[in-house]
Amino acid sequence: MRTVEGQLFSGEDWALDEVERTHYEQCVFTDVDWTESRLTGCTFSGCEFGNVRFNAAELVRCAIVQSTLRRCSFFDAALTDCKLTGTEFVDCELRPLRVDGGDWSWVLLRGANLSGVRFGPLRLAHADLFAADLTKADLRGADLSEARLRDALLAGADLRGADLDGVNLREANLAGVRIDLAQAAQVATAYGAVVEA
Repeated sequence: MRTVEGQLFSGEDWALDEVERTHYEQCVFTDVDWTESRLTGCTFSGCEFGNVRFNAAELVRCAIVQSTLRRCSFFDAALTDCKLTGTEFVDCELRPLRVDGGDWSWVLLRGANLSGVRFGPLRLAHADLFAADLTKADLRGADLSEARLRDALLAGADLRGADLDGVNLREANLAGVRIDLAQAAQVATAYGAVVEA
């Protein structure tokens, strides 16, 4: 794997590029265009992204960890089996977005517009989704254990089969949310009900 460390990339046009197995450490990307590019097996550790365009890009088995993305666009991007542990999204365009598996534990998505996004069986343990818009989002089978959902918009979201262990369900607005029977019991218990078989 090729390693790139501590470099600044500004105004680069990498649209349609194919990048494989490159490790970026403590790099800064500003006004970089990765539109319709394909990144496979790449890792970004402790990197800063500003105004980077990932529109219609494909990220496969990539890792963006402990990094910050500000005002980046992922319009119509696809992330397959990617790891985003501890990464923060600030004022990013994240829809429409396709996510297929991966580990987004400890990700910060405060106030993000994720309405209609299909997350599926994604690991979102300890994710900070404070005030995020998850209207009609598909979170079936996702691991949301210990996730923060306070003030999140969840109307029409599908949480069936999702792991809600450790989630403060009293802080979440669950009106219109699709849940399964086991989750219904969790919600009832959160509000002090005694559930009996």
